[in-house]
Amino acid sequence: MEKPVMSVKVALVAGEHSGDILGAGLMAALKSRYANIEFVGVGGPLMESEGLRSFFPMEDLSIMGVAEVLRHLPKLLKHRKQLVTFLRQQQPDIFIGIDSPDFNLTIEKRLKDVGIKTVHYVSPSVWAWREGRIKGIKKAVDHVLCLLPFEKQFYDEHGLSATFVGHPLADAIPRETNKAAARRQLGYPELGQYVGLLPGSRKGELARMAPTFLQVCKALKKTHPELKFIAPMVNQARADEFTALLEDNDMQTDVEVCLGHSREVMGACDYLLLTSGTVALEALLIKRPMVVAYRFAWLSYQIIKRLFHAPFFSLPNLLANRAIVPELAQSDATVERIVAHMEQLIDENNQALVAEFDRIHQQLDQSASDVAANVISDLLENRM
Repeated sequence: MEKPVMSVKVALVAGEHSGDILGAGLMAALKSRYANIEFVGVGGPLMESEGLRSFFPMEDLSIMGVAEVLRHLPKLLKHRKQLVTFLRQQQPDIFIGIDSPDFNLTIEKRLKDVGIKTVHYVSPSVWAWREGRIKGIKKAVDHVLCLLPFEKQFYDEHGLSATFVGHPLADAIPRETNKAAARRQLGYPELGQYVGLLPGSRKGELARMAPTFLQVCKALKKTHPELKFIAPMVNQARADEFTALLEDNDMQTDVEVCLGHSREVMGACDYLLLTSGTVALEALLIKRPMVVAYRFAWLSYQIIKRLFHAPFFSLPNLLANRAIVPELAQSDATVERIVAHMEQLIDENNQALVAEFDRIHQQLDQSASDVAANVISDLLENRM
């Protein structure tokens, strides 16, 4: 198919690694559609490799936690003000804010006010908490690109144009993950039963969840001495912190620590014990039975329990719209309850659960970058 000869300028802003991945995929798909396309905005190395010259380093936006955000707030506000001025001067044909809603929605509102089309890629969790934010989103955004199917229904109900594009992880992870091949790749014996431990990638999560996970391992080892435990850590700092916890609990020989390769470790394991978040979606797509356990920091939980109104907090259950995996939060995330659910997984064949995981995988596997690029093309060419 011949590419349109029209000249197109697309602005994008991503604030963290996951957004950089989404942005790069979308940029590549748009480049295949337009012969003369220019990208401006903010992104990371992947987006820069597709032709974006970042207005400032993406790392400046990759800030987590209330205290950290407050400490960097003057710099963030200055960046946003300068970026809005720059983008208004550039006059892009369309602006795409990728996730990072606290930063991007304000930019989208200010650009939409001067007639620039705006798209938000990755829906804020407005369906789960602070539903009143939908009013601000409608003022800021012309179209939302949703990764999860139930999100589009929410926007339809509130009169905001939205498209379910699928989830890039479902595109990237094959429908079948070979357990024996994953074990060979990691250098583990092919025989035996493995439990993967994923207690969180952030310091606070690890401190809250890892001691409980290790006590679960101790209990399971008594009834299932054949079990082997593997804990992939996102970086050396988390690995050092987790190793110190192993020493504190006298479990240095019971749990193997692996640096990186979390997806491969999940594929090598028979069962998983993990925290909530994207890792639970990865576990679903890899088709491994799991128990999800999480504890929020005390202040965060006091806020969330008053505002959160979704029926579940783990993505597998939200996507299935029913409880298909055990999810235990706060005071429910006890050693005894986690052990009971893990024992149940070990005792069952879990075929029905794996079949449900595969159904959801198929639903999410939509070639997200291509679907998103089609929507952007329709907006650019006034077909929407």
